[in-house]
Amino acid sequence: MDTPAPRPDAVARTWVHDAIALLEQEAARSADTHLLRLDFPGFPGITFYLKDEASHPTGSLKHRLARSLFLYALCNGRLRPGQTVVDASSGSTAISEAWFARLLGLPFVAVMPACTAPQKIQAVQALGGCCDLVEDPLQVHARAAEHAANGACHLDQFGLAERATDWRGNNNIAESILGQLRREPQPVPAWIVCGAGTGGTSATIGRYLRYRRLETRLCVAEPAGSGYVHGWRSRDRGALASRPTLIEGIGRPKVEPGFLFDVVDAVVEVEDAASIAAALLLEDLLGTRYGGSSGTNFVACLQLAADMRARGETGSVVTLLCDRGSRYRQTIFDPGWRAAHGLEIEPWRQALEQAAASGVWAAAG
Repeated sequence: MDTPAPRPDAVARTWVHDAIALLEQEAARSADTHLLRLDFPGFPGITFYLKDEASHPTGSLKHRLARSLFLYALCNGRLRPGQTVVDASSGSTAISEAWFARLLGLPFVAVMPACTAPQKIQAVQALGGCCDLVEDPLQVHARAAEHAANGACHLDQFGLAERATDWRGNNNIAESILGQLRREPQPVPAWIVCGAGTGGTSATIGRYLRYRRLETRLCVAEPAGSGYVHGWRSRDRGALASRPTLIEGIGRPKVEPGFLFDVVDAVVEVEDAASIAAALLLEDLLGTRYGGSSGTNFVACLQLAADMRARGETGSVVTLLCDRGSRYRQTIFDPGWRAAHGLEIEPWRQALEQAAASGVWAAAG
């Protein structure tokens, strides 16, 4: 008697189980990212910690998000064997998603603004992904939706980031930070600083701080004039950016669905030139290049610490080093590119160094 062939739904379920097991194995193999410490003479009693998310296998904090998005799609029955996966991304998320798609043997399409740094596009392609480049950055969501209408699984980082990550724990980024600080002199930080791309990171950190009943405050560091800046201040989810930014991954033109206003205690606006100057300073301080959003975060940290010092407060300030600076060799780390965009870096570099030395923040110019 012939053995009946497995039912298609049973085959698909087995594939889903195997895919989840692969993601769990990858998570177990990945060591936690480093928490680096900096001390500056201008800030006695205030310690700076920088969580190096660029040390993930895919080079950015989006490694955590990509794993969570794939798990979310699998566990919600949205991802099938052999199905093409698509998402809209300016680069770092796409690189991480391409890496996980290759792990699971799935085709991947990244819908990216045409102005995305060339190294990011090349990184997605090197991992076997395809890049669908869109001239108008505001149209990336619509293009991703077109791919989904044709049968692709839309991971939808902007729509699902704040719910795909387990904000109660499961080694999310907030739990990791607090765990690493446990034996430090100031284990409960005064501030945690992050940027806002999808809004998922700030939502996860803000929720976790409240869940743990901590007094730590959350600051979002943003390029000046971004949609989040205006939206948070007015509590208007329809707010739009008043100016563009050269800092990739943050500074969204509009408020994304995952951005939660009420878990954020402060928003600091940072000029693009200041962010890039800070990225260059971080390279000198740490010996490693990080992207422009890491510089944005560092500027906000210095401003918050200067406010703390003026009030006579002590404590620790924690932020994220978001992605590898090698991805920006042809942009923010290229003097010619900076000159072409009219960016005056040196005054900001001097302002940052003066703040570190004196504990007083004075914006350039």
